[in-house]
Amino acid sequence: MRCLILSDIHANVAAFDAVLADVDTGTIDQVWCLGDVVGYGPSPDECIARLQELPDHCCVAGNHDWAATDRIDIAEFNPVAQIACRWTSQQLTSENRAYLENLPTTLVKGDCTLVHGSPREPIWEYIIYPSTAQPNFQFFDTQLCFVGHTHAPAIFQEQTSSHRFEIRIPSPNESIAIGDERLIVNPGSVGQPRDGDPWAAYMVFEVEKKILEYHRIPYDVGLTQRLMMQKELPESLISRLSFGW
Repeated sequence: MRCLILSDIHANVAAFDAVLADVDTGTIDQVWCLGDVVGYGPSPDECIARLQELPDHCCVAGNHDWAATDRIDIAEFNPVAQIACRWTSQQLTSENRAYLENLPTTLVKGDCTLVHGSPREPIWEYIIYPSTAQPNFQFFDTQLCFVGHTHAPAIFQEQTSSHRFEIRIPSPNESIAIGDERLIVNPGSVGQPRDGDPWAAYMVFEVEKKILEYHRIPYDVGLTQRLMMQKELPESLISRLSFGW
């Protein structure tokens, strides 16, 4: 079984379309989305529609998905993000609002746990460093846990024999063989990367072979930026797409 793993699309339909064209969805059996389908970007309804069209897809809730449906107080967001949250909420159709409202915070698919932030705190917690990853291994029972939220690809490994917790950053187009180790895996962001690379990120998981494939794909950043300007979204959100930060 081949699973397409997406996270943090952030209403960037140009980036989302580039990923779908690159991966060839006809070869994909399931799609796992790790939340934040909307927020920041100019095309929230279009991205939700694209996701719902994909075969056998599932999705967990992200903090921006909840903010767009008033499930969390946007006072906890920075001022620029608050502007984008309010704008996104005003754009959603009633059907798409209901879709976001009903997303679960955690899903288990076989030997994989899916969350947006962390297994300990699925909506808000960022797993950036091994020190944060370490306690989170206690909060899921599967071998793998897929997370998003940071917009940066990373793989955290639990070294049970030495009680060490290591981080590695995957390289584009790298295939990663998984043994018996437990991992927390972040595929990076489709629509708003923040690792210094503006290209869209995604992963494909070969479940039976236990191989993760990590990919980056260019997309028309200028198109997304022009749409954001037309929608009068904040300039800082527009310019950062050029730098992947």
